[in-house]
Amino acid sequence: MLPLQEVLKALETEQKKRVQQNKLALYRPYTKQSLFHAKGGQFRERLLRAGNQLGKSFAGAAEAAFHATGLYPDWWEGRRWDRPTTGWAGGVTSEVTRDTIQRLLIGPLESRGTGLIPARCIEDTTAARGVADLMDTILISHVNGGTSRIRLKYFEQGRQKWQGETLDWVWFDEEPPEDIYTEGLTRTNATGGIAWTTFTPLLGMSSVVRRFLMEDSEDRSDTNMTIDDAEHIAPEERARIINSHPAHEREARINGTPSLGSGVIFPVTDESISIEAFPIPPHWTVIGALDFGWDHPTAAVRLAWDRDADAVYVTHAYKMREAVPAIHVAALKAWGEEMPWAWPHDGLQHDKASGEQLAAQYRKLGLKMLPERAQYENERGSGVEAGLMDMLERMETGRWHVFSHLTEWFEEKRLYHRKDGRVVKEFDDLMSASRYGLMSLRFAKTVKPKPKVAAVPTLRPGPQAWMGR
Repeated sequence: MLPLQEVLKALETEQKKRVQQNKLALYRPYTKQSLFHAKGGQFRERLLRAGNQLGKSFAGAAEAAFHATGLYPDWWEGRRWDRPTTGWAGGVTSEVTRDTIQRLLIGPLESRGTGLIPARCIEDTTAARGVADLMDTILISHVNGGTSRIRLKYFEQGRQKWQGETLDWVWFDEEPPEDIYTEGLTRTNATGGIAWTTFTPLLGMSSVVRRFLMEDSEDRSDTNMTIDDAEHIAPEERARIINSHPAHEREARINGTPSLGSGVIFPVTDESISIEAFPIPPHWTVIGALDFGWDHPTAAVRLAWDRDADAVYVTHAYKMREAVPAIHVAALKAWGEEMPWAWPHDGLQHDKASGEQLAAQYRKLGLKMLPERAQYENERGSGVEAGLMDMLERMETGRWHVFSHLTEWFEEKRLYHRKDGRVVKEFDDLMSASRYGLMSLRFAKTVKPKPKVAAVPTLRPGPQAWMGR
């Protein structure tokens, strides 16, 4: 009979082995990873855009393992197959594919079965030619019977090596060239399959990044995961990690923001202008500002102005695509019915259906639209550059703040850039609205809060109006 100490040691070893060989069952995604997976049930193309070492590749590998094994957990809300699947997973080079994708899926060669595909599900592997220790194909048992197949690819092979096969899914780990991306996606056309991409956008505003961020499509989804969304990184570690990256790569490597280099319009950190939401003092003045849209979103912001410190606070932000003015007004009136509203020059255009000017429509529906379009009262007029320089100067001197929960505002700010010296007029709706509000700041006014209505005893009062959207 073995001594108790040896028995306990053997049990501990066996427990560790079982954990290592069943990582998929233990996977509990962070909030952004879970959102990314869930979108697979709606969108054919997905991007998980994240900083370095935040868990993007792990999430991509977990999804591949779920589709290959059929071992979907109870929390899974994404795409499902009830049969074996055929998929490709690819990285930049053969070595990167081996050291990242292959390792995450099946583990190191010396301990095969310790990756996200459970050891009991791995039927066989075949080696790739000409690349040491790289697998070409992984055969996986599916929970409903039959065998799934994953082939490992890499971008260096060129577009022709990404042709031919019919696939259920394809996973690109790191950013692929456009021709590789479209060729891989084409492999899923016949099956109505899906493609997902996980990368840090160090190549800037590339064609693949633009595909997800700038081009409208009901088939595509972008999920942005920043260092603050990586729940395994302790808060005290985040500052050290941020400071370890070169300044020109910092936004890409910690927030997944495309590297824009000198083209960035507001080269200040989010942290330097972000502030927790608080109730606006009643003596501060406020103004709303609109940027009209249809194909691109209609956007609005609410600015609060501390005149004593000459500091501006963005307290509310709103974006909605393809909605009539009545829908926007219904949402925006809650920000303050007596608040004045700034608007741009295209508010003078006539709506083709009604024949009314856009600004007049909003005025008729109850927003307190200013009599004239947004412009400075001095010689700066309504020029874009004057407004941008005004915003940037305020950011750099601590006189421009944004409530920290306005994530869409910060996302636009990070991507707002120039190309060949000219402002890129895409994904700039909240930035434009903010500029119109700043140009019309002299019209901001104090707004009396609505008198409190006694709550019905059986109901709970709603959230405070200042919290915004």
